[in-house]
Amino acid sequence: MTDSPAELIITGCTVLVHDDQERIGFEEDAAVVVRDGLVEAVTSADAVRDLPAAERIDARGQVAMPGLVNCHTHAPMVALRGVAEDLPTDEWFNDVVWPIESNLTEKDVELGARLACAEMIRGGVTCFADHYFSMDAVAAVVEECGMRAHLGEAYFSSQGPQGRERSLEFALRHRGAAGGRITTTLAPHAPYTVDDSDLAATASLAHEHGLPVHLHASENRDQAETSLARHGVTPVEVLRRTGILDTDVLIAHGSGILDQDLPLLASAAGRTAVATAPRGYLKFAWPTTTPVRALRDIGIPVGLATDGAASNNSLDVWESMALTALIQKSTTGDPRWLTSRQALHHASLQSARAVGLGDVVGSLAPGRRADIILVDLTGPHTQPVHDLPATLVHSARASDVRTTIVDGRVLMRDRELLTIDVGGVVRELGERMPGLLDRGHGRRIQDYKI
Repeated sequence: MTDSPAELIITGCTVLVHDDQERIGFEEDAAVVVRDGLVEAVTSADAVRDLPAAERIDARGQVAMPGLVNCHTHAPMVALRGVAEDLPTDEWFNDVVWPIESNLTEKDVELGARLACAEMIRGGVTCFADHYFSMDAVAAVVEECGMRAHLGEAYFSSQGPQGRERSLEFALRHRGAAGGRITTTLAPHAPYTVDDSDLAATASLAHEHGLPVHLHASENRDQAETSLARHGVTPVEVLRRTGILDTDVLIAHGSGILDQDLPLLASAAGRTAVATAPRGYLKFAWPTTTPVRALRDIGIPVGLATDGAASNNSLDVWESMALTALIQKSTTGDPRWLTSRQALHHASLQSARAVGLGDVVGSLAPGRRADIILVDLTGPHTQPVHDLPATLVHSARASDVRTTIVDGRVLMRDRELLTIDVGGVVRELGERMPGLLDRGHGRRIQDYKI
């Protein structure tokens, strides 16, 4: 550390750290020094007592953690929170969501993204992977509000080649934007809405331009079984034969991944990851969940996600972390899996790797971007602390996040949002609701036919 003033010093906290084997640990009465948007040091509170800093945060009673990453969402869909409840997947898409989405304007997307970013900042999410439409508006919101994001313009084959071209143009135009806080991806919707030729063309574009791919695949067991019955291949096999598995690919959901898919994923030439959003699977009554343990055994990182709030009703990654741990215990019949430490690993380094940022964020260590959250454990529901990882995973809540920092910039301090006017967004969004929710036109942007 130099003697010149640091940008920010957080002191008196407990810091979640990773050792050289990536095991979760904690340093007590510690401090985090931030300079030029990077973590310069994780050290003792005593060591920084006299170190000058532009800003200091006294974080006694709090845990400093890497900011959470929401590895798959559709942020603007917060505008549809609660409009399509208690429905099977096909009715949810065809009767409600896709007819409403045909009404979307760029302004609706902007306001939804703004509200979503506010919710995520307040819940300790510092980075999100978004896959939606009118993504120029989302990129502008990310630039303004200070978050980090991995963005892709979604497309269907029903849009013709223009959909794929727009996805590429968006990715190239915004790659590295917002001072490097925005990374981009190609974003075909799914194998059941994007045909093999479009997927193969997407794989070629990914190689040509050095871009990753983010798509839904094998979302549930019905999709896998229907694909096998109709085409003789699983959705994962479609990704292999079209070359998608030769790219760096993030697969959303994967609760329909079958045993026969595992060797294909294990031998994929690109960096493959899966995002799990368990609350939605429970709501849709899908019979299986993301096979986290089987994917772990073949070296596939599984990041935590929420999906969109139209299906999940929230963008709460804390809940996704706890549910992932609990559902894994239930489905494997093993209370020792996932442990709280393993769940925290999924929430930190594995989630960062899933979105291609494993060398940038995901741990609090020198040289990493300073994406940091401070979690207050002084409340009655988190006391006493006998097992700190268990307290964080199973007792703490999103509302216990007191401060959220991205690239060394404080976006929320002591629960006060500093970069988004929530009241103004809610009022404007409310005024637009009647036009957005109208389904009288009978149009859909796409049909759900697996």
